Amino acid sequence: MNVHCPWLLLILGHVALFASSQKWEVEHPQTLFAWEGVCIWIPCTYKMPVKDANLHILLYQKYEFNNDTKDFTGTVLYNNTEIGSSPSKDGRVTFLGDRNSNCTLEILEMRESDRGQLGLRMISGTNKWMEHIYLNISKTPFSPSVKLPSEIKASESATLTCTLNYVCPRYPIHLEWSLKDPQISSVSNFTSYSVKNVYTESKLTFQPKWTDHGKNVTCRVLHLTNVLSENTVRLDVKHAPKEVTTVIQNPTRIREGDSVTVACHYNSSNPKVTSYKWKPPGSGDEITPGMLRIQNVAWNPEPISCAACNEWCSWASPVSLNVHYAPRDVRVRKVNPQSPEIRAGEPVLLRCEFSGSHPAEVRFFWKKNGNLVQEGRDLSFSPVSPEDSGSYHCLVNNSIGDTPSQTWYLHVLYAPRRLRVSISPGDSIMEGKQATLSCESDADPPVSQYVWFDSSNRDLHFSGQKLRLEPLKVQHTGSYRCQGSNRLGKDVSPPSTLTVYYSPETIGKRVALGLGFCLAVCILAIWGMKLQKKWKHTQSQQGLQENSSGQSFFVRNKKARRTPLSEGPQSQGCHNPMMDDSVSYAILRFPEADTPRAGDAGTSATQGPSPNNNDTVTYSVIQKRHVGDYENVTPSCPEDDSIHYSELVQFGAGKRSEAKEDVEYVTLKH
Repeated sequence: MNVHCPWLLLILGHVALFASSQKWEVEHPQTLFAWEGVCIWIPCTYKMPVKDANLHILLYQKYEFNNDTKDFTGTVLYNNTEIGSSPSKDGRVTFLGDRNSNCTLEILEMRESDRGQLGLRMISGTNKWMEHIYLNISKTPFSPSVKLPSEIKASESATLTCTLNYVCPRYPIHLEWSLKDPQISSVSNFTSYSVKNVYTESKLTFQPKWTDHGKNVTCRVLHLTNVLSENTVRLDVKHAPKEVTTVIQNPTRIREGDSVTVACHYNSSNPKVTSYKWKPPGSGDEITPGMLRIQNVAWNPEPISCAACNEWCSWASPVSLNVHYAPRDVRVRKVNPQSPEIRAGEPVLLRCEFSGSHPAEVRFFWKKNGNLVQEGRDLSFSPVSPEDSGSYHCLVNNSIGDTPSQTWYLHVLYAPRRLRVSISPGDSIMEGKQATLSCESDADPPVSQYVWFDSSNRDLHFSGQKLRLEPLKVQHTGSYRCQGSNRLGKDVSPPSTLTVYYSPETIGKRVALGLGFCLAVCILAIWGMKLQKKWKHTQSQQGLQENSSGQSFFVRNKKARRTPLSEGPQSQGCHNPMMDDSVSYAILRFPEADTPRAGDAGTSATQGPSPNNNDTVTYSVIQKRHVGDYENVTPSCPEDDSIHYSELVQFGAGKRSEAKEDVEYVTLKH
């Protein structure tokens, strides 16, 4: 623990020192240069946390921090905290600042031993700050630095900069150049006392010639007339190759499409030529350095020029190629009409023109949509019709070849024609669907307004090209016409017929309605017949009752009776009363009282009851129709269409069994 305490105290001391002075702001050059015997100027500015008139300045040399005293120790070159003594013990250091923001210092008679770091200690109350300043002191004056431009090109302005990182008002210096021609050069001098850097600078601006390449230029440092130091640089003046020319190598006449060889020549170059350039770029292929091959030369090639290049290029004067070519810039020009629009019925005149041809003898041809129309310079239409519309171009021919013009479209405007109404999806459509009626026309400009008419020539008040009917009804059946118009006129289409037929649902509903009506009529007729037959049967039963003597008897059919079937299981089914269309039975009762009972069918009144008699006559009638009386049962023997039997029962005197009182009739059937 004791071993680490000094280090801990040192760290804490530095932290405390930094914390107490962290708001100081001091600016000055990081390094200052000088040599023995001269003064040095240290520009400095500061900003302390709290302004205090009692600012104490100390300048240390070869200093260090003392952990015991928590302060810096070393050789003090300047101290204004001691009252009654000079701030500078040897008089070399002068504080040129103030107690506001300037902390500039000047040190005289610099020594080589002064090389190293100075410490500028600033104290304001409890706020303290130590600023480090590095001095680079040499034995003799150091040479200035000369900066050349990255490139120096002949006949172009160049600036050379000579800089010495030193300035002190008590020891004035100036810089001088060896190149002093006032016609080609100018010199500007500058001295900087900035807190960023102090230096003396001189700039030489001149226009070097290509002959200046390799020459030496010297910058000298002078105090009064004495040369203190100097620096010499060698000029590297770049210049393009001289006397460059472009030479065509072809010995014969050049025709369009031929190959042309062009060479690039030059007289001198510094440095040597390393590459060549050609204008226009991409005009050919360089087969060897300085030799260009132009394949398939154009009819109007641009003048060819070459440049011989090292770091810079020197261009030769361009040369033109005398190329023989087919007619060029062939175009169609409308002579008549003068208006921009061409309408059907007007006269039209087209003319074929071109800008040049080498040779000049030419012939003209006209084509429409790729087919030859005629020969000659002019093409006329008297008058023009819509069928003349199409793509036209003219062809101009000479001994080298022929050249077509760009396609020229003859646009003939005309009123609507050939109108017709098309129906989608067809002319015959089922109700409930959708039908689209389209008005198709041939017009230029296109039809701008449509009018629709029905079969009665009635305006449907719809102006679109497509008339949609949805949902379709049978009432939509009929013929339709459309009228189309543009700004040139109008036309009406012939009628187109739309047929709308009933859907299966509508047909089914109508059939069902008809069948229901017929069925209702049939049912009413059947019930009428039944009621009539029932009435007749009731009348006949009443007659039998009046004539009966109270005896039981059987009524047999005139036909032979059926042979009884052998006993055994019989097919049984459900009786279908709806299959009967006759009265199955009738009951006649002889009531005990004069008043008949309600609800008895076919009841008739009699003349007084017999005493002590409950006489009831029961008729059971069974009659079969031609169809079976039972459903889902196939009869095992032929059906008998006659009455099986009739039974008349008259009960005699005495008491009737009450158990049989509600039995009206019994029917047996094989």
